[in-house]
Amino acid sequence: MPSYTVTVATGSQWFAGTDDYIYLSLIGSAGCSEKHLLDKAFYNDFERGAVDSYDVTVDEELGEIQLVKIEKRKYWLHDDWYLKYITLKTPHGDYIEFPCYRWITGEGEIVLRDGRAKLARDDQIHTLKQHRRKELEARQKQYRWMEWNPGFPLSIDAKCHKDLPRDIQFDSEKGVDFVLNYSKAMENLFINRFMHMFQSSWNDFADFEKIFVKISNTISERVKNHWQEDLMFGYQFLNGCNPVLIKRCTELPQKLPVTTEMVECSLERHLSLEQEVKEGNIFIVDYELLDGIDANKTDPCTHQFLAAPICLLYKNLANKIVPIAIQLNQAPGEKNPIFLPSDAKYDWLLAKIWVRSSDFHVHQTITHLLRTHLVSEVFGIAMYRQLPAVHPVFKLLVAHVRFTIAINTKAREQLICEYGLFDKANATGGGGHVQMVQRAVQDLTYSSLCFPEAIKARGMDSAEDIPYYFYRDDGLLVWEAIQSFTTEVVSIYYENDQVVVEDQELQDFVKDVYVYGMRGRKASGFPKSIKSREKLSEYLTVVIFTASAQHAAVNFGQYDWCSWIPNAPPTMRAPPPTTKGVVTIEQIVDTLPDRGRSCWHLGAVWALSQFQENELFLGMYPEEHFIEKPVKEAMIRFRKNLEAIVSVIAERNKNKKLPYYYLSPDRIPNSVAI
Repeated sequence: MPSYTVTVATGSQWFAGTDDYIYLSLIGSAGCSEKHLLDKAFYNDFERGAVDSYDVTVDEELGEIQLVKIEKRKYWLHDDWYLKYITLKTPHGDYIEFPCYRWITGEGEIVLRDGRAKLARDDQIHTLKQHRRKELEARQKQYRWMEWNPGFPLSIDAKCHKDLPRDIQFDSEKGVDFVLNYSKAMENLFINRFMHMFQSSWNDFADFEKIFVKISNTISERVKNHWQEDLMFGYQFLNGCNPVLIKRCTELPQKLPVTTEMVECSLERHLSLEQEVKEGNIFIVDYELLDGIDANKTDPCTHQFLAAPICLLYKNLANKIVPIAIQLNQAPGEKNPIFLPSDAKYDWLLAKIWVRSSDFHVHQTITHLLRTHLVSEVFGIAMYRQLPAVHPVFKLLVAHVRFTIAINTKAREQLICEYGLFDKANATGGGGHVQMVQRAVQDLTYSSLCFPEAIKARGMDSAEDIPYYFYRDDGLLVWEAIQSFTTEVVSIYYENDQVVVEDQELQDFVKDVYVYGMRGRKASGFPKSIKSREKLSEYLTVVIFTASAQHAAVNFGQYDWCSWIPNAPPTMRAPPPTTKGVVTIEQIVDTLPDRGRSCWHLGAVWALSQFQENELFLGMYPEEHFIEKPVKEAMIRFRKNLEAIVSVIAERNKNKKLPYYYLSPDRIPNSVAI
């Protein structure tokens, strides 16, 4: 009688093993086997991290094995089981791999196909077509779209983390409990004694050092020492944690009535302001999005304020970017003066602090939350709903949506919900952050997620002209490496453009993103369909780059740039000044966050800047969803390209007082998971 050797690998994460009964059935082209109990006498099967082998004898020849069915039945108490993969050695000595990488819960069962990636057109056998269809039907019931707030990209239909499908939950929910993590961060930073001191002002700038953790020779310490300088202020628009707003100014806006006379002491080339604009030396950052946003009113004892500044910047003769004019609100007028470097020291300093505070709000809510977290969730939900596990695009993307839906669900549960942690320290808490996302969604375009296009659209693409823009330089290297990889994978499975057009599952995935994620907005420029291999490669690059590199660039520098509170105040406790010559240092300190809010802010930026335990970085694919040699070789080339980029960045950073490393591939996690 034919005999098969079945090898079963159990996951190594916590609670991955099971004591339940595990049954296996083989489904072949010539027949199906009986159900076999996988069990060895006097042996503890399916322990965490174990790889167990079993001999399975069948009554008759099964032909070519098409599917493997696994059933889990209760032994004592129900325990979930994480099955990594099954390998089958046939009676003829052939090996067939069946990747799984999923949880089997309760009295569950799972049917696996072998690991070769297949498009729907490759499946001619009824059994395989049916398996494909049933998998998507089941997933579409599990992964449902929901509107969390009007106007937001749609998200997963789950009120809390435990409502999510088991396959996309965190291994341990405790590890991503925001309340626990922020409190733990404050404890680790030895600042928890201040965490309840709301309404209690600091005495002066030096007093903020009581909650500043000194880590020698780090970016955060350099920020603390130089934050008041114009060079440090300007540098952050290029390489801080929000390097996506600065644009070349091609025309001075009417709402900023700045003249050459006002700024001539800052212009080093002895040209008029208009000439400097023509020469391409003037840059602008406009926080118009914040205009009219409601400030946080959740604490009746603390008034909180927002501004919507416009900041004009200048490229000096040393090719460094420095601020030359700041207007703190959008409408020009007597009570909205333009602050200048030639003004009194504290007037100019407070104006810059207002810009930094506004930058913090746009960074947290738009650059970080909307444009990486929420967008990546859209890609993830659409992928699970429309692409079966056997599809090559599913196999390519699944590592890049790992834990994204889970972290966003936790955020909606604890962080950005009504009365959530976001309300504790942020001036945009209490609903302002929701208004901001609703506005910013209108400017969320596909081209703005295509890194090279986004850089070019802001007039920031010339490395010769703007030489110290490391975010741009490193981002382009990583984008090109990802695009080269996706192009290779696409060419393996799609022999021409027609195959792309005819792949209905792929088209449904892209349509789901457009219709539900982008709410069918034509202006978003998101494609409704994809008609060529080149466009498919670009689309996949957008998905992977957004989830990995873009998130890393705007997330992991938060402690570096925001831990010195005056450099990134999460709230301001007095309105913007309306006249010049009256600002004192005491007034600035009373405007900055109180002790309690400072501590919650510090706990947040510390917790958000930490990598996950067992983090998987770009190019790491420990789950072998692909089994074909050409793809594995493409992965090796991808890793080599990334290693070369690591070396280039490390060489550039040597001896730099302010190294830029957020886009070094060895520091870019595969997915948005924190």
